[in-house]
Amino acid sequence: MTASPVAGGGRPNRDVLLTVTCLGQFMVLLDNTIVGAALPDMQHRLHAQLTGLQWIVDAYVLLVAMLLLSGGIFADRFGRKRVYLSGVAVFTVASVLCSLAPSVGWLVAGRALQGIGAAALSPASLALLVAAHPLPQERVKAIGLWAGFSGIGLAAGPVAGGVLTEAFGWPAIFLVNLPMGVVLLLVGLRHLGESRNPSAPAIDTPGTVLSVMAVGALTYGLIEGGARGWTSPVILGSFAAALILLVAFVAVEARRSAPMLPLRLFRQRLFTVSNTAMVVVGFALMGSSFFFSQFFVYVQGSSILRAGLQTLPVSVAMVIVSPYAGRLAARYGFRIVVTTGLALAGLGLLALGTVHADTGYGNVWWRLGAVGTGFALTLSPLTGAAIQAVSTQEGGLASGVSSTTRQIGAVLGVAVLGAVVRTRQSGGASIETGLNSAFVAAGAVTLATAVFTGLWLARPGPAEGSAGRQRHTDPDAVITANKASTRSR
Repeated sequence: MTASPVAGGGRPNRDVLLTVTCLGQFMVLLDNTIVGAALPDMQHRLHAQLTGLQWIVDAYVLLVAMLLLSGGIFADRFGRKRVYLSGVAVFTVASVLCSLAPSVGWLVAGRALQGIGAAALSPASLALLVAAHPLPQERVKAIGLWAGFSGIGLAAGPVAGGVLTEAFGWPAIFLVNLPMGVVLLLVGLRHLGESRNPSAPAIDTPGTVLSVMAVGALTYGLIEGGARGWTSPVILGSFAAALILLVAFVAVEARRSAPMLPLRLFRQRLFTVSNTAMVVVGFALMGSSFFFSQFFVYVQGSSILRAGLQTLPVSVAMVIVSPYAGRLAARYGFRIVVTTGLALAGLGLLALGTVHADTGYGNVWWRLGAVGTGFALTLSPLTGAAIQAVSTQEGGLASGVSSTTRQIGAVLGVAVLGAVVRTRQSGGASIETGLNSAFVAAGAVTLATAVFTGLWLARPGPAEGSAGRQRHTDPDAVITANKASTRSR
């Protein structure tokens, strides 16, 4: 990857650059988990139905999912500093708009704008870091710190969300981004150096537009189906539109010389299987997480702050276990580690499906911990498997596709499991029964995928573990290996 000289002719201060990029990614991941704790308060104050809560989450995830690949290309093509700071500005302004939203509709619009900012900010932050550390060993250390700080944001979200919502109400979870965003803009404008890749591919505008519309139409049908009726003309029309748009997307991508999603990659079984499994990971992890705080508040009567603390075992387990997943995959192979992780997560979700209003927390936390541990064992190895399936030059693209498939799974998870809860409730079941059904459904899908990866997540030729030693620069692929590398030093 080539880079233009640093703006101003000087070498950027790497400590400042590391701080700025880490804080930006921290802000994005904090916002992923901080919202969950505030959903009950949003439902109460905004008089939102379950459908509205689903859109509050999915509007953000949907835009991130479909613009993530384009965000990385924009950064390489038009300047990493420029795209990063633009993403920070959009994310910060959107956060303020979210905090001021008078209704669910305005909040959903603000969340969509946040997703656009995050899709630019996240890949550009890592691209800046990589460009400033050309030596492999320095790069590994820098990315390890970047990933570790990001993980703190993921774990801090539920607690921060509970504290802020309990003290000030749900708007506070968005206003917390304002001081961070202002600091990032001021420091970034003054201290970050510009770099770009002159040979970056052109933006695939038709592919991006068609993919966003296809997933958006499918998501609309899944979320609104319970409220409008699954056989209503609007819902059937949205599903038909999603199918037509998907076919059009495939046709367009097959003919473009530089598509956002090269379909030829899916000829590799390892690539296809790993990304299929990644969709399920996003589906089950995000879909079930959407209901964790709601279960503790509405079924067990916890306060919002206590509910945020009660969901913490999932995030803590992921932060603790993630650094070792790459090592385990390198030693034992992707198939064993991923299949074990999916089986553990699936069993944990099934166990959550048996929790009731009078179940003591001492018999609940370990189930959440099992879910977090299981998914922590799958995320980085699945991306590593996707990267092994392609050439070295396409490692970044493969990792980006893996990130995108996980986000798409998250969109569908919130939509589908929400439909499960709504359907059970419309049939006269209690909220407890509906949530239990959602956890069981997520667990069953996860266990089925464990069987799938156990049979197919392998390829003939070199040992699977060799991929664990490959060098790559995408965040999802490097998080585990580089955090472990940093700690070992």
